[in-house]
This record gives sequence, structure tokens and C-alpha cells, in this order.
Amino acid sequence: MSPGEGRGASPDRSPEAEAQEAPLLGPEQDEFRSRWQRIQSEFVDDPREAVGAADTLVAEVMQALATTFSEHKQGLEGQWHRGEEVATEELRVALQRYRSFFNRLLNT
Repeated sequence: MSPGEGRGASPDRSPEAEAQEAPLLGPEQDEFRSRWQRIQSEFVDDPREAVGAADTLVAEVMQALATTFSEHKQGLEGQWHRGEEVATEELRVALQRYRSFFNRLLNT
């Protein structure tokens, strides 16, 4: 068994570690960062407009986070609502992802 496979996998290959490495917002994250940089650079010329744009951007990011979180949990909930048995391993991975998401939100 090679490193990263099965039970001998290194900790950095765990679902939680992979979730922590992946951007919370996927490819949108880069766009949000670019917009934030523009807002900061525009503050000197128009502070009021920059603050308004920052407020709008933060609201969009919060909505995107809520949507991302909702999409992740829909699959698991869908199984429960269909009465399917969810394997303990799937539940363990789901809990690790919730923990990762929770910790990352609190660390920002």
C-alpha cells in the first residue's frame, strides 16, 4: 500500500485536510479577492463608494458561503429523506467536513 492509500494514509490526505486546503468558495474565491483588492485601491479616490462596495461584496460572500454549505449538506440529507442507510464512514467524513467548515469560519 502506497502512502496516501487506505488506513495508512498520511493525515494531510484526510477528507478534513483536503477540505481545509480547498477554497471554501471554489473558483469564485479568486474573483471575490480581486474585487476586494479593487475596492481597497479605490478607497483613496472615493471612500464612501468603496465602503458601499465593500458592504455589497461582503453580503455576496456571505450568501455564497451559505449556498456552498447548503449544497454540501443536501446530498447527505437527501439520503436520509429517501430512507437510505448512510454508512458510518460517510457520516464520519461529513462530520469532519462540518468541523473543518466551522473552524475555518471562526478563524476568519
